[in-house]
Formats: sequence, structure tokens, C-alpha cells
Amino acid sequence: MTPEFLSEGPALLMTHTQRILVIADAHFGAESGFSRKGVHIASNSTDRLRRISACIDETDPDLLLFLGDLKHSVPMMSRQECAELPGILDAIRNQIPFRLIPGNHDGGIERFLQPEELLPKTGVIIDGTCYVHGHMHLPPASAGHLIVCGHHHPVVSLYDEVGCSLRAQPAYLLAEVDEASAGFAPHTTGRGTRILFMPAFFEYAGGVDVRKIPVSGMGPVSRCFDTGSAEVFLSDGTYIDRLEALITDART
Repeated sequence: MTPEFLSEGPALLMTHTQRILVIADAHFGAESGFSRKGVHIASNSTDRLRRISACIDETDPDLLLFLGDLKHSVPMMSRQECAELPGILDAIRNQIPFRLIPGNHDGGIERFLQPEELLPKTGVIIDGTCYVHGHMHLPPASAGHLIVCGHHHPVVSLYDEVGCSLRAQPAYLLAEVDEASAGFAPHTTGRGTRILFMPAFFEYAGGVDVRKIPVSGMGPVSRCFDTGSAEVFLSDGTYIDRLEALITDART
């Protein structure tokens, strides 16, 4: 499979025998959640949907796959989500078939989905790649595959020539899975298991610096990859550095 990084997403196009457009953590309805915490911003759902549509138009995929947290509010559904999600999902399905691996923010979303659009929350293997949201243990069937994972909202802080921190940028983190830590039984595929952490599609998501993901406590997945093998990329695929080099950088 060949990944293509779409910086305008951030999104990922996976190409093998199918063309699969992958989006993680869109968090529709988050603005009402911010409002309840005293941060009042207008809904940006229309522009977020426009960006999804633009990614579809650019890549002409066979399928759009959401890696969880399509909606935001937990544990209940907000009024904003009830008002906006039906139209958003209709607009997407009128453009392309889509599937959702539900994340920890997606409780109740099944009421807006057709039965075939909802995949198992434990993850799924499609066209040779395993896809998970990332809030649960990795499925045993993912051993020996590339795993594409959401949930962690990875970003990387960059520095100028005098060491001043610039705005954190959405980032991808690619690493080998520590299969013993993941609880995988020995397998005979001859391939190691790799994991690619995807940045959030939601433009106000913020994120967890890649240096902090191994100690973030965000879930079992964050604790079962080999930091020594990990590499960091910007959302357009630009290579930044090895994770260990970033962790040991004196400016951090």
C-alpha cells in the first residue's frame, strides 16, 4: 500500500487495490462543547465539510474512512450535533460511500448512520491495512500489518534559528509496534507491525506533542510502540526527524 499525505486535510490517501481516503478526529459539534466551557466560537462545520469534499474531489477515492471521533460531545449528543450531523452525513454519502470506526466521542452516532456505515469499534483490516481509532488495545489481527491510528492528535513544535518555539504543527508519527507490549502472539508473516498516528482533521483540535505521546496516558496504544524506531512527518509528508532526536533536543 502507498500512503499519500494531504496537507489540506490533514488526511491520508491509502492506495493498494483500492483508494481509501482516511480522516481522523473531525469532531463535528465541538464548538458547542467549547461554549459550555466559556469559549464562544461560531460553528465551523460548513467549512470542515467543504474541506472533506475538497479532499474527496482531489483524490477520487473508492471509500472515505473516518477513524473515529466524527462527533465531539460525550456522553450525550449536543443540540448542535443533532441539528448538523444529518445534513453533513447526507452530503458526504451523496458524494462517496463512507465508513466510521467509532471512537470514544461517537456515542449515539449510530442513529444517524446506515447499518453498513458503522464498523467495529475494535478496528478493521481493509485492503491489507489495519485501521483503528486508538482508544482501545490493538486487535490481535493487526499483527504484521501497517496500523493507521487516530485519537492522539499528534503535533510537533518547531523552533527557529534562535531556539524560539513556533506554532505546533499537525504531525504524523510512524513507528514499529512493540509486539510484546501490545500483547500480540508470535506470528509467522515475516513482517514487523508498524503504526502510523494521524493528526486530527478538526482545525481547533490542538494536540499532543509527539514527544509526549509515549507518556501521555491516552490509552494502551500510546504505550506499545518503539520510540527508537519512530519518525515524525508534517501533514504534507515533510520529514522532520527521529522521535528520539526530538525528545533529547535540549530546547525541549
